[in-house]
Amino acid sequence: MALLDVKGLTKHFGGLRAVHDLSFQVNPGEILGLIGPNGAGKTTAFNLIAGFIRPSAGQILLEGDDLVGMKPYAVTRRGIARTFQIVKPFRKLPVLENVALAAFLRFASRAEAESEARSVLERMGLGSKLSAAAADLTLSEQKRLEIARALATRPKLLLLDEPMSGLNSTEIAQATQLVMDICKEGVTVIWVEHVLKAIMHASHRVVVVSQGQKIADSSPHQVVNNPDVIAAYLGKRSNAHVVR
Repeated sequence: MALLDVKGLTKHFGGLRAVHDLSFQVNPGEILGLIGPNGAGKTTAFNLIAGFIRPSAGQILLEGDDLVGMKPYAVTRRGIARTFQIVKPFRKLPVLENVALAAFLRFASRAEAESEARSVLERMGLGSKLSAAAADLTLSEQKRLEIARALATRPKLLLLDEPMSGLNSTEIAQATQLVMDICKEGVTVIWVEHVLKAIMHASHRVVVVSQGQKIADSSPHQVVNNPDVIAAYLGKRSNAHVVR
C-alpha cells in the first residue's frame, strides 16, 4: 500500500484554480520529486497535504486514513512534517532549543526532547552549533536547522520545500546527499525544488505539475525527455529532447 495517496486534490481561491484534480501516490522509502514552473501549484499542494489549507475537493490518504480537515499539528502527529522555503527559526533561541521545541510533539520531558534534538542535529552536521543562536547560522546551516526541526517530530513522510534555494554549488551537492541519507534512514520524502540537477539525481520518481494539474509522473530520465514537460518550462511545445 502507498504511504501517501492523493486523489483528485483540488483547491480554488475564488476564481483562481491553484490545484485541479491532482492525483499521485508516494511509496514507503521513496524520494518523490515534485516540480513545475513558478506558480504551478506545488507549494499549494504542500499546504493542502500538511493541513494548512483545506481542499475544495479530493482526498489525502496517509496509510489509508483521510487527513482532510485535520489541523496542521494533528497532521504532524500522524507522521507528516514539512519545511518552508523561507526559513523562520526562533532567531534568538539556541539551535538546540529550536529543535527541542519540535521534539516535544513526541517526547513529554525536556530531557527526552533535548536528547532527540541533539541526535538529529548531529545527523544534520550541526552538532558543534548547539548553543549558537539560530540567527548566527549561515543560510546553509539554517536550511539544515529547518530540516532538523521537521525530523525531530519523527515523521514517516517529510515534505521538503526548496531546501536548495539560495545555496551555492558545493552546498547544493551536500544538501542533495543529505536528502538521500534521510531517505536511507527510513523517512519517505516529497521534494519540491527548482534546482533540477539535484532533484533529478536524487529522486526515484518525479511528478510534474503545470497550472495546477499533473502533466507527468515517471522516472527522472523520462520526465526530462517528455515534450509536455519541456513545453511547460519553455512556454511552448518543443520537439527537442533533453538528455541527462
